[in-house]
Amino acid sequence: MFRGKKAKLGLSLLSAGVVLLVGCSEKGSSTNDGEGGAAIDTIDIMTMSYTPEPPQNDSPVIKELEELTGKKMNMLFVPSTTYGDRFNVTLASGNLPHVMLGDKSPSYISAVRDGAFWDLTDYLDEYENLKVNDIVKENVSIEGRIYGIPRARPLGRNAVVIRKDWLENLGLDTPETVDDFYEVLKAFTYDDPDGNGEDDTYGMAISEFEGPWDIMQTWFGAPNKWGFDEGGELIPDFTTDEYRDAIKWFNQIYEEGLINEDFAIMDPTQWTNPMVNEEVGLIVDVADTAGRVNKAMTDRDPELDDVLDVFGAVSGDHGLVTKPTTGYHSVFSVSKTSVKTEEELKEVLQFLNDLNSEEAQNLTINGIEGRHYEVEDGNLVSLVADDEKMRNEFQDLNQIQMYLPEEKFLKPEESELTKRSNEVMVQNEEIVLPDPAYPLVSKIYAQRGQQLDNIIGDARIQYIIGELDDAGFDEAIQTWMNSGGEDYVKEINELYKESQSGTN
Repeated sequence: MFRGKKAKLGLSLLSAGVVLLVGCSEKGSSTNDGEGGAAIDTIDIMTMSYTPEPPQNDSPVIKELEELTGKKMNMLFVPSTTYGDRFNVTLASGNLPHVMLGDKSPSYISAVRDGAFWDLTDYLDEYENLKVNDIVKENVSIEGRIYGIPRARPLGRNAVVIRKDWLENLGLDTPETVDDFYEVLKAFTYDDPDGNGEDDTYGMAISEFEGPWDIMQTWFGAPNKWGFDEGGELIPDFTTDEYRDAIKWFNQIYEEGLINEDFAIMDPTQWTNPMVNEEVGLIVDVADTAGRVNKAMTDRDPELDDVLDVFGAVSGDHGLVTKPTTGYHSVFSVSKTSVKTEEELKEVLQFLNDLNSEEAQNLTINGIEGRHYEVEDGNLVSLVADDEKMRNEFQDLNQIQMYLPEEKFLKPEESELTKRSNEVMVQNEEIVLPDPAYPLVSKIYAQRGQQLDNIIGDARIQYIIGELDDAGFDEAIQTWMNSGGEDYVKEINELYKESQSGTN
C-alpha cells in the first residue's frame, strides 16, 4: 500500500539509470580459411533474462539444442532491467556477439546505419522457419530493409487483467467505459473488495514501465504515438487535447490513491507482486499476464484459482480502441564484425532456422521430455513445477525463441483463463489503433530520440504526480520542439508523404 502523504519524485530520479558493465565472453571460434568448410564452431547469443538464474552453458537443454543445430552455443544473458544499457555498452565496444537482441531504438538504428548488422532482407524467405508476416516485416524494417529477425507476438496482446471475484463481491460488472473503469478502481481501493475489514487494497498496480499509460491514453482518443491534425499533417500524440485529457485522468487516480504511489520507481520485475499478494485488483498489461499471475497466486494459495478475468479495453468518447503491439518483441540481428562472410551468415541463419523447428521450440519453452515434462493425451504435463533448480535448466531460453513462422511447441491443457486470454487477443485485432509513422525511420530520431523521449516521458510522470501543471507541460512540449522535435515533426511528415507516393 502506498496511499497517504505523496512522495515527490524529482526529474533526476526519473531519468537516472545505472550502466552495468559485464565482461565480454570469448568470441566463438572460427575455422573458416576462405576455402569453404564450417566457418563458425560456437555461436554467441546475447539476449535478456527475466529470472535470477538463467540457464548456464552446461545446461542439458542447451546441450540438446547444440546437438540439434550442430553448433555450440555461448549464451550471454543480461537482466531485462539493464538490457538497454548493456546493449549500448556492447555496441560502443565494437566487440559484438554473433547474434544480438535489439529493437528499433535510436542506438540500434544508428548501428544499422553504421553497418554493424547484416541486411537480411534477401535471405529470410530462403529459410522455412524464418518467414515473417508482411505487416511485421514492414514494422521491423528500416528504410525498407530488414536487419533483424523478429520475435513474433500477437498484435492484439494488450489487455486488462482483473480480479473478477472482487467485482462479484462488490456487485460490479466488468467495466465497459472509462467511467466504469474509474468506479472499479475506486471501489477496489475503498470498498473492501476482499471483505476482510481492512484498508489493505487498491485499484491498479503500475511500475516504471510506461506501457500502461501508453495503452490507457488511447482509450481517451489520443493517437498511438502519431496522429493527424485537421489538415492531414502528422502530429505527436502529446500535442493533442485527448492526450491532455488522459494525463489529467492519470493525475486524478494518482491523487486519489487508486494506484501505487511508487509507480515511477517500481521495478517492472516486481510489478505483478501486489496482485499475487492480493493487494491490487487489476493490471493493464498483456493478456497472457493473467496466466502467469494465476499460477503465482495458486502456488501461494490454491483456493485462489479462477479469480481472474481478462478484457481488452474500455471505451471513451472516441469509441473502443486500444494500442496494438508491433507484432513482435525485439529482433535478433547478426553482427557484421563477428560474422564476416556471406558463408558465415548463412550458417548463422541456418542455426536460427533450426532454433524455430518444432523440436527446438519444445526444448526452449518446455525443456527435455522425460526430464522436465511428459505428454499425456497430447498435452504437456510439467515434471518440474516445484523444482526451481530443474526449471533453471531451460527457463529464459524462451528469450532466444522467435516463434516463426508460428508457435509449434507443446502446451499444457488450456485453462478457461488461457482460452479467455487468447480470445481477447483475437478480438483486439478488430480495435487496435495503428501508429501511421511506425515504419518510418527518422534520422533526427536516431540521433536525438532518447533525449526527446525523456523530455516528454519525464514530463508525463511529473504531471501525473502533480509536479507539473498544464503550463509546465506546455513548457515541456516547447522544450521538446526546441530540442529537435520541430525538425523531427517536419521530417516525419516528409517521410510519410514519400511513403504514400511510393517514392520512399
